[in-house]
Amino acid sequence: MNNWDTNRLNEWFVPKFGPIRFRIAIGILFLPYTAMCISFALLGSLISPSVHWDRIVAIVLIYFFALGIGAHFADSIGSRKKPWGEEISIHASWIILVLSLSVAYTIGIYYIFFFVPLLSVVAVAEGFFLFAYNFEKFGGRFHTNFWFVIAWGFLPVMAGFIMQTNGITLESILVATVAGVISYVEISLSRPYKVLKSREVQIDSVCTLERYLKIISFGTLITAMLALALRIIFY
Repeated sequence: MNNWDTNRLNEWFVPKFGPIRFRIAIGILFLPYTAMCISFALLGSLISPSVHWDRIVAIVLIYFFALGIGAHFADSIGSRKKPWGEEISIHASWIILVLSLSVAYTIGIYYIFFFVPLLSVVAVAEGFFLFAYNFEKFGGRFHTNFWFVIAWGFLPVMAGFIMQTNGITLESILVATVAGVISYVEISLSRPYKVLKSREVQIDSVCTLERYLKIISFGTLITAMLALALRIIFY
């Protein structure tokens, strides 16, 4: 892990303690950003007129396994620069990727088949973006901020809402658009932050970027938790 222009071990969401393999295993999950995406899906569910609580658990599990584990291991495999090194082998990464997607899609297919067939549209789209974005397919055309916003900001809200209603409303589109804007801000800050931290640059702008990233990620999570608490209280 000495490649100075790709190493991500210095970023704020990576544990500063423990064996290197443990630090990489936790870091590769991008937990604060995974929590943002799950929060978007949760908020999409919570704006539904009625809430099926088992479906909230299901959508959280789907995005944790598909994005938190699957997409991030896909990114590790597909990245040309190998920012996490080779402590976790490609073979092991593929096993983790396949298993995590199997869990996510098994849950999703169950709900699609019995309750919410419209979710299949999001499932196909997210599956496409998982491979096209993270493996930089099609000449990297989908590995851009715009498609990041669609895949990990807009669509999770729609997935959460569809999981509850099997429908789409103007309200859900508006909330999904707001989530997309938040995702755009996050990725726009994250890219320069990643470069500066990999080079171990110690300047005020790095601290500023890190502070903003923490505010955005934790702010999104807190908002989702407050919305969940209010929905439980006034259900």
